[in-house]
Amino acid sequence: MKRTFLNMDSALQGSLAILLSSVLWGTTGTVANFAPQISSLAIGAFAAGIGGLLLAITARKSLRQDGQLLLQHRTTLLIGAIALAVYPLAFYSSMRLAGVAAGTVVSIACAPFMTVIIERLFGKASAITPRWLLSVVLGTIGIVMLTFAESSHAQTATQQSDKLFGVMLGLLAALTYAIYAWVAKRLIENGVQSESAMGGIFGLGAMLLLPTLMFTGEHLFSSLSNTLVVTYMALIPMFLGYLIFGFGLRHVNASKATLLTLFEPVVAACFAVWIVGEIIPMQGWVGMGLIMVCLVIQASEKGSTHRVQVTD
Repeated sequence: MKRTFLNMDSALQGSLAILLSSVLWGTTGTVANFAPQISSLAIGAFAAGIGGLLLAITARKSLRQDGQLLLQHRTTLLIGAIALAVYPLAFYSSMRLAGVAAGTVVSIACAPFMTVIIERLFGKASAITPRWLLSVVLGTIGIVMLTFAESSHAQTATQQSDKLFGVMLGLLAALTYAIYAWVAKRLIENGVQSESAMGGIFGLGAMLLLPTLMFTGEHLFSSLSNTLVVTYMALIPMFLGYLIFGFGLRHVNASKATLLTLFEPVVAACFAVWIVGEIIPMQGWVGMGLIMVCLVIQASEKGSTHRVQVTD
């Protein structure tokens, strides 16, 4: 098996690596569902905190080399770290309230065009194109359809309110992801190595997140299942997922990698239905389909920015 993998074309190895990382990321909502006693805030803080520290440790050599550059851009770095700290809290809370499928799809689908908006407001991106506007319209319609899709059983007003709030948190997760992705790109454009940029953002973000466990993490290790869940979340999707993804980026160009990462929300939705038992009506599936079309258009838009451009 190992010899077969080594004999593969490098582009194929990279593609398989990115697909594997997308599968790992797509499992987060389903796995978190097996620890309902742990608050979504604690899960997010622990996973991103421990995983972020490990990523920073692996980037320690480049961090030492770029220490002066990072200090010169400390305000930008701090903004990225704060956004990173907010992201997992909003993301996991969104999945807890809106459901694994809806929370994941909204958080992931909205991030690309939010990044484009940030670039057009604060960067040197080109003017908004009709193709980009079309993707935003389709994505917005898809989000609305997914949000208000009725399940096979009547939902109470409280459940509907929770779902709407969960979708709003998903939008916040998308925005904060877009911010820290844009910050990482800015740091790289200013001469910081990509490993240092991501290691610095993740490491500083971890320092902001981990202290919150003093107030939210009372059930993290209260049972074996809880311990397994939080350990998995930190080590597998967060740490290992990004390491595998980085390997893939060395062999696959950014545009292809962007398309491959669209596999993540598909995995999340399938796991939510097959394992968690969520019921997604036809209106919801159509909404997710429109969101995926939006993502494909975003990925093929020239100059578009996605996670692949800042995590290598």
